[in-house]
Amino acid sequence: MAPSAATADRRALLDEVVRLAERAGVAIMEIYDAGFAVERKVDASPVTAADRAAEAVIVAGLERLTPDIPIVAEEACAAGPVPSVGAAFWLVDPLDGTKEFVERMGEFTVNIALVENAVPVLGVVHDPVARSSYAGAGPGTARRLRANATPEPIRARAEPAEGAVLLMSRFHNDPARVDAFLAARKQRVSARRVAGSALKFCLIASGEADLYPRFGPTMEWDTAAGHALLLAAGGRIETLEGAPLHYAKPGFRNAGFVARGR
Repeated sequence: MAPSAATADRRALLDEVVRLAERAGVAIMEIYDAGFAVERKVDASPVTAADRAAEAVIVAGLERLTPDIPIVAEEACAAGPVPSVGAAFWLVDPLDGTKEFVERMGEFTVNIALVENAVPVLGVVHDPVARSSYAGAGPGTARRLRANATPEPIRARAEPAEGAVLLMSRFHNDPARVDAFLAARKQRVSARRVAGSALKFCLIASGEADLYPRFGPTMEWDTAAGHALLLAAGGRIETLEGAPLHYAKPGFRNAGFVARGR
């Protein structure tokens, strides 16, 4: 049996996963530029050929890299039974921000994460439009990789004295609930920004924003890569009750959460 990812060199594995996410990003951009049809899944959410093409690239690559680790991927789960997993498994969102993709807003990502013992320990968030990746595999390893540039270490920041830069989802926003959340915690806010997909986690990990509350349900593949990145950058994600966000929950479904910086 091949060694598990727990005993493998995670940094070397991280480099491979970054390259895999980049290849998936190329497949996405080919379809983005050529034009595409929009279909609807059973839950009425949109799906395109780009979602499926990117997932095929990622799944084939992960099966080659870690053949003994199960893969939980969004489109495969939408099309068939949800796989059973053990202590270690991959979570894949091949195209996070499909609505932004369909509306040609440019804010969509490729998300790949490795989970061990319910905690995301390795994560890559790739931005195909900007040709940049955010990656981390343990404390102090977070970095931003831009095309033809030296990898740049990134670090979540402590909240500024003037208040947090608050991030809000473009399509899943509830301003009244956000205001109630802030008031209940006496949370000071200096600015509000709207952003799509897992790029919100990247902004917190790179010290450009501080707080992202999400009240509606999400799936674990939506958050795991950004969560791993935040942990590597010194940030965190908690449930709305303040407990650590864990993975391998029934149906791989999250309730609300709060992502924070240092």
